[in-house]
Amino acid sequence: MNINIVCVGRLKEKYWTDAVNEYVKRLGKYAKIKITELSDEKAPENLSNAQKIQVMEKEGERILKSIPSGSFVITLEIGGKSLSSEELADFIKSKMVNGINDMTFVIGGSLGLSAEVIQKAQYHLSFSRMTFPHQMARVMLLEQIYRAERIICNEPYHK
Repeated sequence: MNINIVCVGRLKEKYWTDAVNEYVKRLGKYAKIKITELSDEKAPENLSNAQKIQVMEKEGERILKSIPSGSFVITLEIGGKSLSSEELADFIKSKMVNGINDMTFVIGGSLGLSAEVIQKAQYHLSFSRMTFPHQMARVMLLEQIYRAERIICNEPYHK
């Protein structure tokens, strides 16, 4: 399985980078992981709605160019579907059984995802209705993919 993670924004703190590297290392047994970091647009605090849409569209163009052709696209969105760890494992397993061997998870910028990116996605996933820092979302996503792979393989980890 090829798992691509396309994310807007770069990891700045070493502890986030260390956590990401640890989960990428652990996942190497189960999947080929590729993380694509895209630069975020400068977005001052007091943007109008039109300016916010413009920022999301610029980031969205970069996101869409980074999604491999034929990949199954999953966006992380507050309004997406919440799954338990077991349900995520079942979801990933069902995609693999149905011949999908390339998945792309998309984490947008601080303003969210453009309409074009949302339309491109075949699935919309939510970790919570709460807002998390994008760096944390990336670590949480990798941890949940790792947990799902362990569940799929009936290996101890999930408690």
